[in-house]
Amino acid sequence: MIALILGTSEGKKLLSLINRYTEDIVVSTATDYGGELLKGYKYKYLNTKPLDKKELSEMLLKNNVKILIDASHPYAEVVTQNAMEVCKEYGIQYIRYERASLIEKYIDYEKLILVEDYKELEEKLKDIEGNILNTTGSRNIGKFTSMNLKNRIIHRILPTLDSIDSSLKAGAKVEDIIAMKGPIDKELNKAFIKAYEAKAIVMKDSGVQGGTGEKIESAIEEDLWVLVIGRKKKPYDICFNDETKLSEYLNSIL
Repeated sequence: MIALILGTSEGKKLLSLINRYTEDIVVSTATDYGGELLKGYKYKYLNTKPLDKKELSEMLLKNNVKILIDASHPYAEVVTQNAMEVCKEYGIQYIRYERASLIEKYIDYEKLILVEDYKELEEKLKDIEGNILNTTGSRNIGKFTSMNLKNRIIHRILPTLDSIDSSLKAGAKVEDIIAMKGPIDKELNKAFIKAYEAKAIVMKDSGVQGGTGEKIESAIEEDLWVLVIGRKKKPYDICFNDETKLSEYLNSIL
């Protein structure tokens, strides 16, 4: 049995490729929304809630999983760490699928700032004058509302009840929320920048699937500061950035 830990963007393509030769798949997503996207694909079991380390172990052992493909979001660090530790403990083969980074393509943009974490981000944002567009997701809004910033911060989040509710509970104002499913093209990004008179955009290095290129290119054309929270590098034994190559590798070992 193969297990897949999926982010919302990678799931459909990976499943469609792997379904060509097997249906013996356990799928785990972090949300009901992620599970809804996978309707029509073939698998034996679907989990749609976040799992801690113990729950992940139980799911893998109960389903006799031999291979785990961790295709969680590049910034789901706890998920990845738990998956690696569980696989090592129980002799399950761990394979990482991670979206390719796009930041190197834009590294020469003079207004691009890479930061390691939200603490460093706060220090950099203190030097920014004007409105800030935050695209790091609803789960991180509390980190912004706790910063001692005078700037108005506009948060772009998923249009789900959970995302909106958690954003409001974290201290975001209704007028500072844009609820829209991405990825969003360059022209619409530019429209948001102009409408909210943003002077800076904060993002993760979420790859093509996360619309990173469109965000940065819109910011360049509108002369914005771009603040990118960098990825934490981990020592993966087997890692793919291409869904087709991952599928071919799986087919070769099954």
